[in-house]
Amino acid sequence: MVKSHKPGPDDAWEGIVEDKSRGMLDGANMYHFVRVRRVDGEFMKMRIDRGLWKSIAVGDRIVKEPGSGPVKA
Repeated sequence: MVKSHKPGPDDAWEGIVEDKSRGMLDGANMYHFVRVRRVDGEFMKMRIDRGLWKSIAVGDRIVKEPGSGPVKA
C-alpha cells in the first residue's frame, strides 16, 4: 500500500517537486500525487488537486502555508 496523505490545514513546509504520479487507487477516482524534497532534506509524498498537479513540473518549488493549500512558488 502506498503511504501518502493530503496536507493538513495547519501544515507548513516548502520544497522541490521530485516526482509526479497519478492513479485510480479506489477504481473510481483519479488521485494526483507529488513527491517533494523539503528544505530540511526530508522526502514526503502527498496528494494534491488536479489543477496544481497539471501546472507543476519536476524541479518546481511548491509552498504550503497554514490555512491554505500548496501552491507553486
